[in-house]
Amino acid sequence: MKKSCLLVGYWLFSFAGFTQNRYMVFFTDKNNSSFAISNPSQFLSQKSINRRTRLAIAITDEDLPVNASYIQQVKSTGAKTFHKTKWWNGILVEANTATLNLISNLPFVKKVEFVAPGTKLLGGRKGMVIETDATTSQATDFQLMQLGLDKMQAENYLGTSVDIAQFDSGWKGVNTVAPFAALFLEARVKDRWNFVRNSSDIFADDNHGTQVLSIMAATIPNVFSGGVPNANFYLYETEDRFEEYRVEEYNWLFAAERADSIGIDVINSSLGYNQFDDPSMDYTKANLDGKTAVVSKAARKAIDKGIVVVTSAGNEGNKSWGIITAPADVDGVLTVGSVSTDGLRSSFSSVGPTADGRTKPEVVALGSATSLISDLGNLKTSNGTSYSSPLIACLAAGLIQAFPNAKPSDIYKAIIASGDKYLKPDNSLGYGIPSFTKAKSYLSYGYLENEVSIFPNPVINSEMTILIKEPIGQLVSITVYDYFGSKILSNKSISDWNENPIRLDVSSLPNGIYVLEIISGTQKVTKKISKVN
Repeated sequence: MKKSCLLVGYWLFSFAGFTQNRYMVFFTDKNNSSFAISNPSQFLSQKSINRRTRLAIAITDEDLPVNASYIQQVKSTGAKTFHKTKWWNGILVEANTATLNLISNLPFVKKVEFVAPGTKLLGGRKGMVIETDATTSQATDFQLMQLGLDKMQAENYLGTSVDIAQFDSGWKGVNTVAPFAALFLEARVKDRWNFVRNSSDIFADDNHGTQVLSIMAATIPNVFSGGVPNANFYLYETEDRFEEYRVEEYNWLFAAERADSIGIDVINSSLGYNQFDDPSMDYTKANLDGKTAVVSKAARKAIDKGIVVVTSAGNEGNKSWGIITAPADVDGVLTVGSVSTDGLRSSFSSVGPTADGRTKPEVVALGSATSLISDLGNLKTSNGTSYSSPLIACLAAGLIQAFPNAKPSDIYKAIIASGDKYLKPDNSLGYGIPSFTKAKSYLSYGYLENEVSIFPNPVINSEMTILIKEPIGQLVSITVYDYFGSKILSNKSISDWNENPIRLDVSSLPNGIYVLEIISGTQKVTKKISKVN
Protein backbone atom coordinates (compact mmCIF):
# COMPACT_ATOMS: atom_id res chain seq x y z
CA MET A 1 0.00 0.00 0.00
CA LYS A 2 1.32 3.42 -0.97
CA LYS A 3 2.26 5.58 1.96
CA SER A 4 1.25 9.23 2.28
CA CYS A 5 2.70 12.03 4.38
CA LEU A 6 0.25 14.77 5.41
CA LEU A 7 2.59 17.54 6.50
CA VAL A 8 0.76 20.66 5.36
CA GLY A 9 2.05 23.65 7.28
CA TYR A 10 4.59 21.87 9.44
CA TRP A 11 7.59 23.63 7.92
CA LEU A 12 6.26 26.88 9.34
CA PHE A 13 7.36 25.63 12.74
CA SER A 14 10.63 23.91 11.79
CA PHE A 15 14.01 25.54 11.52
CA ALA A 16 17.00 23.69 10.05
CA GLY A 17 15.14 20.47 10.76
CA PHE A 18 15.78 20.62 14.50
CA THR A 19 12.46 21.89 15.89
CA GLN A 20 10.30 19.21 17.43
CA ASN A 21 6.65 19.08 16.36
CA ARG A 22 3.81 16.65 16.99
CA TYR A 23 2.65 14.07 14.47
CA MET A 24 0.34 11.11 14.24
CA VAL A 25 2.05 8.04 12.82
CA PHE A 26 -0.29 5.41 11.39
CA PHE A 27 0.67 1.78 10.81
CA THR A 28 -0.27 -0.60 8.03
CA ASP A 29 -1.26 -3.60 10.16
CA LYS A 30 -1.22 -5.34 13.55
CA ASN A 31 0.69 -8.40 12.42
CA ASN A 32 2.38 -10.65 14.98
CA SER A 33 0.41 -9.12 17.83
CA SER A 34 1.00 -10.54 21.29
CA PHE A 35 -2.75 -10.08 21.94
CA ALA A 36 -5.60 -12.24 20.66
CA ILE A 37 -9.27 -11.54 19.96
CA SER A 38 -10.04 -14.86 21.62
CA ASN A 39 -8.67 -13.49 24.89
CA PRO A 40 -10.15 -9.98 25.15
CA SER A 41 -9.51 -9.73 28.89
CA GLN A 42 -5.91 -8.89 27.91
CA PHE A 43 -7.01 -5.48 26.63
CA LEU A 44 -10.63 -4.87 27.71
CA SER A 45 -12.20 -4.73 31.17
CA GLN A 46 -14.82 -7.31 32.08
CA LYS A 47 -17.49 -4.62 32.00
CA SER A 48 -16.48 -3.69 28.47
CA ILE A 49 -16.53 -7.34 27.42
CA ASN A 50 -19.93 -7.86 29.02
CA ARG A 51 -21.32 -4.87 27.14
CA ARG A 52 -20.00 -6.18 23.83
CA THR A 53 -21.65 -9.53 24.56
CA ARG A 54 -24.98 -7.99 25.61
CA LEU A 55 -25.14 -5.70 22.59
CA ALA A 56 -23.73 -8.26 20.13
CA ILE A 57 -20.79 -5.98 19.30
CA ALA A 58 -18.00 -8.05 17.80
CA ILE A 59 -14.48 -7.81 19.18
CA THR A 60 -12.24 -7.43 16.14
CA ASP A 61 -8.66 -6.61 15.15
CA GLU A 62 -9.63 -2.98 15.57
CA ASP A 63 -9.73 -3.58 19.34
CA LEU A 64 -6.25 -5.09 19.51
CA PRO A 65 -3.53 -2.83 20.94
CA VAL A 66 -1.00 -1.28 18.58
CA ASN A 67 1.98 -3.50 17.75
CA ALA A 68 4.59 -2.92 20.46
CA SER A 69 7.43 -3.77 18.06
CA TYR A 70 6.32 -1.04 15.66
CA ILE A 71 6.24 1.48 18.50
CA GLN A 72 9.73 0.47 19.62
CA GLN A 73 11.11 0.86 16.11
CA VAL A 74 9.54 4.33 15.84
CA LYS A 75 11.08 5.20 19.19
CA SER A 76 14.45 3.95 18.00
CA THR A 77 14.55 6.70 15.36
CA GLY A 78 14.84 9.23 18.17
CA ALA A 79 11.18 10.21 18.28
CA LYS A 80 9.34 10.61 21.56
CA THR A 81 6.24 8.40 21.62
CA PHE A 82 3.06 9.21 23.49
CA HIS A 83 -0.58 8.16 23.23
CA LYS A 84 -1.70 5.25 21.07
CA THR A 85 -4.87 4.66 19.07
CA LYS A 86 -5.82 1.04 18.51
CA TRP A 87 -8.97 1.93 16.54
CA TRP A 88 -6.93 3.79 13.93
CA ASN A 89 -3.68 1.90 14.54
CA GLY A 90 -1.29 4.73 15.26
CA ILE A 91 0.69 6.68 17.81
CA LEU A 92 1.30 10.33 18.67
CA VAL A 93 4.98 11.31 18.47
CA GLU A 94 7.23 14.33 18.83
CA ALA A 95 9.96 14.48 16.21
CA ASN A 96 12.08 16.83 14.12
CA THR A 97 12.18 16.76 10.32
CA ALA A 98 15.15 14.42 10.09
CA THR A 99 13.61 11.93 12.50
CA LEU A 100 10.29 12.21 10.70
CA ASN A 101 11.91 11.17 7.45
CA LEU A 102 13.30 8.08 9.15
CA ILE A 103 9.85 7.23 10.51
CA SER A 104 8.18 7.73 7.13
CA ASN A 105 10.57 5.23 5.54
CA LEU A 106 9.78 2.42 7.98
CA PRO A 107 8.07 -0.36 5.99
CA PHE A 108 5.07 -0.67 8.35
CA VAL A 109 4.28 3.08 8.44
CA LYS A 110 1.20 3.91 6.38
CA LYS A 111 1.18 7.70 6.75
CA VAL A 112 2.29 10.56 8.94
CA GLU A 113 0.12 13.56 9.80
CA PHE A 114 1.20 16.89 11.32
CA VAL A 115 -1.12 17.68 14.24
CA ALA A 116 0.54 20.50 16.23
CA PRO A 117 3.72 22.56 16.46
CA GLY A 118 6.19 22.35 19.31
CA THR A 119 6.49 19.81 22.08
CA LYS A 120 3.73 20.87 24.47
CA LEU A 121 0.54 18.93 23.91
CA LEU A 122 -2.09 21.70 23.82
CA GLY A 123 -5.62 22.39 22.54
CA GLY A 124 -8.69 24.57 23.12
CA ARG A 125 -12.35 25.09 23.91
CA LYS A 126 -14.00 28.31 22.83
CA GLY A 127 -16.74 28.57 25.44
CA MET A 128 -18.70 31.09 27.42
CA VAL A 129 -16.80 32.23 30.50
CA ILE A 130 -19.11 34.87 32.00
CA GLU A 131 -19.83 34.07 35.64
CA THR A 132 -22.08 35.75 38.18
CA ASP A 133 -22.74 35.01 41.82
CA ALA A 134 -25.83 32.92 42.53
CA THR A 135 -28.29 33.00 45.39
CA THR A 136 -27.84 30.59 48.27
CA SER A 137 -31.25 28.92 48.05
CA GLN A 138 -31.58 25.49 46.42
CA ALA A 139 -29.86 26.92 43.37
CA THR A 140 -30.24 23.86 41.18
CA ASP A 141 -34.00 23.47 41.62
CA PHE A 142 -34.98 24.83 38.21
CA GLN A 143 -32.32 23.15 36.07
CA LEU A 144 -33.21 19.80 37.64
CA MET A 145 -36.98 20.27 37.48
CA GLN A 146 -36.89 21.41 33.86
CA LEU A 147 -35.79 17.88 32.83
CA GLY A 148 -37.56 15.99 35.61
CA LEU A 149 -34.24 15.19 37.26
CA ASP A 150 -35.82 16.05 40.60
CA LYS A 151 -38.30 13.19 40.05
CA MET A 152 -35.46 10.97 38.91
CA GLN A 153 -33.61 11.67 42.14
CA ALA A 154 -36.79 11.16 44.20
CA GLU A 155 -36.95 7.65 42.73
CA ASN A 156 -33.36 7.17 43.93
CA TYR A 157 -31.80 7.20 40.48
CA LEU A 158 -28.70 9.13 41.45
CA GLY A 159 -26.27 7.56 38.98
CA THR A 160 -25.24 4.80 41.38
CA SER A 161 -22.76 2.42 39.67
CA VAL A 162 -23.03 4.35 36.38
CA ASP A 163 -19.65 5.26 34.87
CA ILE A 164 -19.35 8.70 33.26
CA ALA A 165 -16.28 9.93 31.39
CA GLN A 166 -15.84 13.68 31.10
CA PHE A 167 -13.56 15.10 28.41
CA ASP A 168 -12.53 18.66 29.24
CA SER A 169 -9.72 21.17 29.79
CA GLY A 170 -9.00 20.88 33.50
CA TRP A 171 -10.51 20.48 36.95
CA LYS A 172 -8.98 23.16 39.17
CA GLY A 173 -10.12 22.88 42.76
CA VAL A 174 -12.02 19.61 42.40
CA ASN A 175 -9.51 17.82 44.63
CA THR A 176 -9.60 20.50 47.33
CA VAL A 177 -13.01 22.21 47.67
CA ALA A 178 -15.82 20.84 49.83
CA PRO A 179 -18.62 20.40 47.23
CA PHE A 180 -16.58 17.65 45.55
CA ALA A 181 -15.28 15.99 48.71
CA ALA A 182 -17.64 13.00 48.49
CA LEU A 183 -16.15 12.01 45.14
CA PHE A 184 -12.81 11.37 46.81
CA LEU A 185 -14.06 10.13 50.18
CA GLU A 186 -16.09 7.49 48.34
CA ALA A 187 -13.37 6.85 45.72
CA ARG A 188 -15.68 7.72 42.82
CA VAL A 189 -13.07 9.50 40.72
CA LYS A 190 -12.08 6.17 39.27
CA ASP A 191 -9.55 7.27 36.67
CA ARG A 192 -7.93 10.44 35.39
CA TRP A 193 -5.37 11.36 32.78
CA ASN A 194 -4.05 14.54 31.21
CA PHE A 195 -3.66 13.75 27.51
CA VAL A 196 -2.57 17.35 26.93
CA ARG A 197 0.53 17.11 29.11
CA ASN A 198 0.91 13.34 29.34
CA SER A 199 0.55 13.24 33.11
CA SER A 200 -1.95 12.37 35.82
CA ASP A 201 -2.30 16.00 36.95
CA ILE A 202 -5.69 17.30 35.79
CA PHE A 203 -6.11 19.85 38.59
CA ALA A 204 -3.86 22.66 37.32
CA ASP A 205 -4.77 23.91 33.85
CA ASP A 206 -8.34 25.18 33.82
CA ASN A 207 -11.61 25.35 35.77
CA HIS A 208 -14.03 24.68 32.92
CA GLY A 209 -14.08 20.97 33.71
CA THR A 210 -14.72 21.84 37.36
CA GLN A 211 -17.85 23.77 36.47
CA VAL A 212 -19.15 21.07 34.13
CA LEU A 213 -18.48 18.32 36.66
CA SER A 214 -20.24 20.28 39.40
CA ILE A 215 -23.49 20.21 37.42
CA MET A 216 -23.32 16.42 37.51
CA ALA A 217 -21.68 15.65 40.83
CA ALA A 218 -21.17 18.50 43.32
CA THR A 219 -23.20 18.72 46.52
CA ILE A 220 -23.85 21.46 49.07
CA PRO A 221 -26.64 20.38 51.45
CA ASN A 222 -29.83 22.40 50.96
CA VAL A 223 -28.06 24.64 48.44
CA PHE A 224 -26.72 22.72 45.45
CA SER A 225 -27.27 19.25 44.00
CA GLY A 226 -25.61 17.74 40.99
CA GLY A 227 -27.85 15.67 38.75
CA VAL A 228 -26.22 12.29 39.48
CA PRO A 229 -24.14 12.81 42.63
CA ASN A 230 -23.58 9.08 43.19
CA ALA A 231 -22.11 8.27 39.77
CA ASN A 232 -18.51 7.23 39.13
CA PHE A 233 -16.38 9.70 37.16
CA TYR A 234 -13.44 9.33 34.80
CA LEU A 235 -11.78 12.67 34.10
CA TYR A 236 -9.75 13.05 30.92
CA GLU A 237 -8.08 16.30 29.94
CA THR A 238 -8.05 16.33 26.16
CA GLU A 239 -7.49 20.00 25.36
CA ASP A 240 -5.97 23.23 26.53
CA ARG A 241 -7.75 26.56 26.31
CA PHE A 242 -4.69 28.48 25.08
CA GLU A 243 -4.09 26.84 21.69
CA GLU A 244 -6.09 25.08 19.03
CA TYR A 245 -4.64 22.32 16.84
CA ARG A 246 -5.69 18.98 15.38
CA VAL A 247 -3.93 17.17 18.20
CA GLU A 248 -6.92 17.95 20.45
CA GLU A 249 -9.17 15.83 18.28
CA TYR A 250 -6.75 12.95 18.58
CA ASN A 251 -6.63 13.47 22.35
CA TRP A 252 -10.42 13.03 22.29
CA LEU A 253 -9.89 9.78 20.37
CA PHE A 254 -7.30 8.52 22.87
CA ALA A 255 -9.64 9.29 25.76
CA ALA A 256 -12.58 7.60 24.04
CA GLU A 257 -10.54 4.43 23.53
CA ARG A 258 -9.52 4.43 27.19
CA ALA A 259 -13.16 4.93 28.17
CA ASP A 260 -14.26 2.07 25.94
CA SER A 261 -11.62 -0.29 27.33
CA ILE A 262 -12.82 0.46 30.86
CA GLY A 263 -16.48 0.01 29.97
CA ILE A 264 -17.73 3.58 30.42
CA ASP A 265 -21.50 4.10 30.09
CA VAL A 266 -21.64 7.81 29.17
CA ILE A 267 -19.20 10.30 27.68
CA ASN A 268 -19.90 13.98 28.28
CA SER A 269 -17.87 16.31 26.08
CA SER A 270 -18.46 20.06 26.34
CA LEU A 271 -16.05 20.62 23.46
CA GLY A 272 -16.34 21.60 19.83
CA TYR A 273 -13.99 22.05 16.89
CA ASN A 274 -14.23 23.98 13.63
CA GLN A 275 -11.33 26.41 13.24
CA PHE A 276 -7.72 26.12 14.36
CA ASP A 277 -4.61 28.20 14.88
CA ASP A 278 -3.24 26.56 11.74
CA PRO A 279 -5.80 27.44 9.00
CA SER A 280 -4.85 24.35 7.00
CA MET A 281 -6.60 22.31 9.68
CA ASP A 282 -9.87 24.27 9.54
CA TYR A 283 -13.20 22.59 8.80
CA THR A 284 -15.81 24.14 6.58
CA LYS A 285 -19.54 23.97 7.17
CA ALA A 286 -19.71 21.43 4.36
CA ASN A 287 -17.46 19.16 6.46
CA LEU A 288 -20.07 18.90 9.24
CA ASP A 289 -21.56 15.66 7.98
CA GLY A 290 -20.65 13.56 11.02
CA LYS A 291 -18.10 11.61 8.99
CA THR A 292 -15.28 14.03 8.15
CA ALA A 293 -13.83 15.63 11.29
CA VAL A 294 -11.36 13.51 13.23
CA VAL A 295 -13.28 14.03 16.47
CA SER A 296 -16.59 13.20 14.77
CA LYS A 297 -15.26 9.88 13.50
CA ALA A 298 -13.96 9.16 17.01
CA ALA A 299 -17.36 9.95 18.56
CA ARG A 300 -19.16 7.73 16.05
CA LYS A 301 -16.79 4.88 16.85
CA ALA A 302 -17.44 5.32 20.59
CA ILE A 303 -21.17 5.01 19.90
CA ASP A 304 -20.54 1.89 17.84
CA LYS A 305 -18.74 0.40 20.85
CA GLY A 306 -21.85 0.89 23.02
CA ILE A 307 -21.26 4.23 24.74
CA VAL A 308 -23.87 6.99 25.06
CA VAL A 309 -22.11 10.15 23.82
CA VAL A 310 -23.43 13.56 24.91
CA THR A 311 -21.89 16.77 23.56
CA SER A 312 -22.55 20.49 23.57
CA ALA A 313 -23.91 22.06 20.39
CA GLY A 314 -21.49 24.98 20.62
CA ASN A 315 -21.73 28.67 21.40
CA GLU A 316 -21.64 29.98 17.84
CA GLY A 317 -25.30 30.97 17.51
CA ASN A 318 -24.70 34.71 17.62
CA LYS A 319 -21.35 34.59 15.80
CA SER A 320 -20.50 34.45 12.12
CA TRP A 321 -20.10 30.65 12.17
CA GLY A 322 -23.60 30.22 13.58
CA ILE A 323 -24.01 26.46 13.48
CA ILE A 324 -22.91 23.42 15.46
CA THR A 325 -19.30 22.28 15.65
CA ALA A 326 -17.76 18.79 15.55
CA PRO A 327 -18.52 16.27 17.09
CA ALA A 328 -22.03 17.68 17.48
CA ASP A 329 -22.61 16.77 13.81
CA VAL A 330 -22.52 13.01 14.43
CA ASP A 331 -25.59 10.86 13.83
CA GLY A 332 -26.27 9.21 17.19
CA VAL A 333 -24.56 11.79 19.38
CA LEU A 334 -26.93 13.53 21.78
CA THR A 335 -26.15 17.10 20.76
CA VAL A 336 -27.38 19.58 23.37
CA GLY A 337 -28.37 23.18 22.78
CA SER A 338 -29.15 25.82 25.39
CA VAL A 339 -32.37 27.47 26.54
CA SER A 340 -33.15 30.02 29.21
CA THR A 341 -35.69 29.58 31.99
CA ASP A 342 -38.52 30.59 29.63
CA GLY A 343 -37.69 27.67 27.34
CA LEU A 344 -36.48 29.90 24.51
CA ARG A 345 -33.21 29.27 22.69
CA SER A 346 -30.24 31.12 24.14
CA SER A 347 -28.91 33.50 21.52
CA PHE A 348 -25.43 31.96 21.68
CA SER A 349 -26.64 28.36 21.21
CA SER A 350 -25.48 26.87 17.91
CA VAL A 351 -28.13 25.65 15.50
CA GLY A 352 -28.38 23.00 12.81
CA PRO A 353 -28.75 21.33 10.47
CA THR A 354 -25.76 19.15 9.65
CA ALA A 355 -24.22 19.41 6.20
CA ASP A 356 -26.26 16.39 5.10
CA GLY A 357 -29.52 17.86 6.40
CA ARG A 358 -30.06 16.10 9.74
CA THR A 359 -31.80 17.90 12.61
CA LYS A 360 -29.44 19.28 15.25
CA PRO A 361 -29.34 19.77 18.16
CA GLU A 362 -31.26 16.73 19.38
CA VAL A 363 -32.42 18.31 22.64
CA VAL A 364 -31.93 21.39 24.83
CA ALA A 365 -31.49 22.14 28.52
CA LEU A 366 -30.73 25.15 30.71
CA GLY A 367 -27.53 26.82 29.52
CA SER A 368 -28.35 30.43 30.38
CA ALA A 369 -27.54 31.27 34.01
CA THR A 370 -26.94 27.63 34.86
CA SER A 371 -26.00 27.10 38.51
CA LEU A 372 -22.58 25.58 39.08
CA ILE A 373 -19.64 25.45 41.48
CA SER A 374 -16.40 27.34 40.85
CA ASP A 375 -12.86 26.14 41.49
CA LEU A 376 -12.99 28.03 44.81
CA GLY A 377 -16.08 26.11 45.88
CA ASN A 378 -18.38 29.08 45.39
CA LEU A 379 -21.87 29.00 43.93
CA LYS A 380 -21.99 30.73 40.54
CA THR A 381 -24.09 30.93 37.41
CA SER A 382 -22.69 30.88 33.90
CA ASN A 383 -23.77 30.64 30.27
CA GLY A 384 -22.97 28.15 27.54
CA THR A 385 -23.97 24.88 25.95
CA SER A 386 -21.06 23.49 27.97
CA TYR A 387 -23.45 23.64 30.92
CA SER A 388 -26.60 22.31 29.25
CA SER A 389 -24.75 19.23 28.00
CA PRO A 390 -23.95 17.73 31.45
CA LEU A 391 -27.61 18.05 32.44
CA ILE A 392 -28.54 15.74 29.56
CA ALA A 393 -25.65 13.45 30.52
CA CYS A 394 -27.28 13.23 33.97
CA LEU A 395 -30.59 12.28 32.38
CA ALA A 396 -28.88 9.57 30.33
CA ALA A 397 -27.07 8.23 33.41
CA GLY A 398 -30.28 8.09 35.46
CA LEU A 399 -32.06 6.19 32.69
CA ILE A 400 -29.14 3.76 32.42
CA GLN A 401 -29.41 3.08 36.15
CA ALA A 402 -33.17 2.63 35.87
CA PHE A 403 -32.92 0.42 32.77
CA PRO A 404 -29.54 -1.33 32.96
CA ASN A 405 -30.41 -3.68 30.09
CA ALA A 406 -31.46 -0.91 27.70
CA LYS A 407 -29.31 -0.47 24.62
CA PRO A 408 -27.47 2.85 24.26
CA SER A 409 -29.55 3.46 21.14
CA ASP A 410 -32.69 2.98 23.27
CA ILE A 411 -31.48 5.62 25.75
CA TYR A 412 -30.83 7.98 22.82
CA LYS A 413 -34.29 7.36 21.33
CA ALA A 414 -36.05 7.66 24.68
CA ILE A 415 -34.50 11.05 25.40
CA ILE A 416 -35.48 12.34 21.97
CA ALA A 417 -39.01 10.89 22.19
CA SER A 418 -39.47 12.64 25.53
CA GLY A 419 -38.77 16.08 24.05
CA ASP A 420 -41.59 18.62 24.18
CA LYS A 421 -41.12 19.31 20.45
CA TYR A 422 -40.95 15.67 19.42
CA LEU A 423 -43.73 16.04 16.85
CA LYS A 424 -42.33 19.26 15.38
CA PRO A 425 -38.54 19.29 15.69
CA ASP A 426 -36.50 22.11 14.23
CA ASN A 427 -32.86 23.15 13.94
CA SER A 428 -33.11 25.65 16.77
CA LEU A 429 -34.37 23.51 19.67
CA GLY A 430 -34.23 20.08 18.07
CA TYR A 431 -36.80 17.81 19.71
CA GLY A 432 -37.07 20.22 22.61
CA ILE A 433 -36.72 19.87 26.37
CA PRO A 434 -36.70 16.17 27.36
CA SER A 435 -38.33 14.67 30.44
CA PHE A 436 -37.24 11.85 32.72
CA THR A 437 -40.86 10.77 33.26
CA LYS A 438 -41.59 10.59 29.54
CA ALA A 439 -38.30 8.86 28.73
CA LYS A 440 -38.94 6.34 31.51
CA SER A 441 -42.39 5.63 30.04
CA TYR A 442 -40.87 5.14 26.60
CA LEU A 443 -38.34 2.65 27.93
CA SER A 444 -41.02 0.87 29.98
CA TYR A 445 -43.72 0.60 27.34
CA GLY A 446 -42.20 1.65 24.03
CA TYR A 447 -41.94 -1.83 22.54
CA LEU A 448 -45.54 -3.03 22.46
CA GLU A 449 -46.62 -5.43 19.74
CA ASN A 450 -50.24 -4.24 19.67
CA GLU A 451 -51.37 -0.69 18.94
CA VAL A 452 -53.42 -0.75 22.15
CA SER A 453 -52.95 -3.04 25.16
CA ILE A 454 -55.43 -3.38 28.04
CA PHE A 455 -54.83 -4.97 31.44
CA PRO A 456 -55.82 -6.49 33.72
CA ASN A 457 -58.67 -8.34 32.08
CA PRO A 458 -60.74 -9.36 33.93
CA VAL A 459 -60.59 -6.22 36.06
CA ILE A 460 -60.24 -7.29 39.67
CA ASN A 461 -59.98 -3.84 41.24
CA SER A 462 -61.13 -0.32 40.50
CA GLU A 463 -58.59 0.61 37.81
CA MET A 464 -57.91 -0.48 34.24
CA THR A 465 -54.64 0.32 32.47
CA ILE A 466 -54.56 1.20 28.77
CA LEU A 467 -51.26 1.36 26.94
CA ILE A 468 -50.87 3.15 23.59
CA LYS A 469 -48.03 1.85 21.39
CA GLU A 470 -47.13 5.28 19.96
CA PRO A 471 -48.46 7.99 22.30
CA ILE A 472 -47.48 11.00 20.21
CA GLY A 473 -49.80 13.58 21.69
CA GLN A 474 -52.98 12.34 20.03
CA LEU A 475 -56.52 12.44 21.40
CA VAL A 476 -57.59 9.11 22.85
CA SER A 477 -61.31 8.43 23.20
CA ILE A 478 -62.33 5.60 25.55
CA THR A 479 -65.92 4.38 25.75
CA VAL A 480 -67.38 1.53 27.81
CA TYR A 481 -70.64 -0.13 26.66
CA ASP A 482 -72.70 -2.63 28.58
CA TYR A 483 -73.70 -6.00 27.12
CA PHE A 484 -76.76 -4.41 25.46
CA GLY A 485 -74.78 -1.68 23.70
CA SER A 486 -75.64 1.22 25.98
CA LYS A 487 -72.88 3.73 26.69
CA ILE A 488 -72.19 3.77 30.40
CA LEU A 489 -68.72 5.37 30.71
CA SER A 490 -66.57 7.60 28.51
CA ASN A 491 -63.24 9.35 28.78
CA LYS A 492 -61.16 11.54 26.49
CA SER A 493 -57.55 12.47 27.08
CA ILE A 494 -54.35 13.39 25.29
CA SER A 495 -51.82 10.57 25.31
CA ASP A 496 -48.10 11.20 25.14
CA TRP A 497 -45.12 9.52 26.76
CA ASN A 498 -45.85 11.44 29.95
CA GLU A 499 -49.44 10.12 30.08
CA ASN A 500 -48.91 6.53 29.08
CA PRO A 501 -50.42 4.30 30.31
CA ILE A 502 -53.85 5.87 30.68
CA ARG A 503 -55.59 4.91 33.93
CA LEU A 504 -59.35 4.37 33.70
CA ASP A 505 -61.39 4.34 36.90
CA VAL A 506 -64.04 1.59 36.64
CA SER A 507 -64.94 1.43 40.32
CA SER A 508 -68.50 2.54 39.52
CA LEU A 509 -69.15 -0.44 37.26
CA PRO A 510 -70.91 -3.49 38.72
CA ASN A 511 -69.57 -6.94 38.00
CA GLY A 512 -70.32 -8.07 34.48
CA ILE A 513 -69.27 -8.22 30.82
CA TYR A 514 -68.55 -4.98 28.92
CA VAL A 515 -67.28 -3.80 25.56
CA LEU A 516 -64.41 -1.31 25.57
CA GLU A 517 -63.93 0.90 22.50
CA ILE A 518 -60.70 2.86 22.12
CA ILE A 519 -60.06 5.33 19.31
CA SER A 520 -56.48 6.60 19.06
CA GLY A 521 -55.54 8.54 15.97
CA THR A 522 -56.59 6.38 13.03
CA GLN A 523 -56.72 3.25 15.18
CA LYS A 524 -59.98 1.85 16.55
CA VAL A 525 -59.85 -1.10 18.92
CA THR A 526 -62.82 -2.92 20.43
CA LYS A 527 -62.29 -5.44 23.21
CA LYS A 528 -64.52 -7.45 25.52
CA ILE A 529 -63.68 -6.99 29.19
CA SER A 530 -65.09 -8.30 32.42
CA LYS A 531 -65.32 -6.81 35.90
CA VAL A 532 -65.12 -9.09 38.93
CA ASN A 533 -64.56 -8.62 42.65
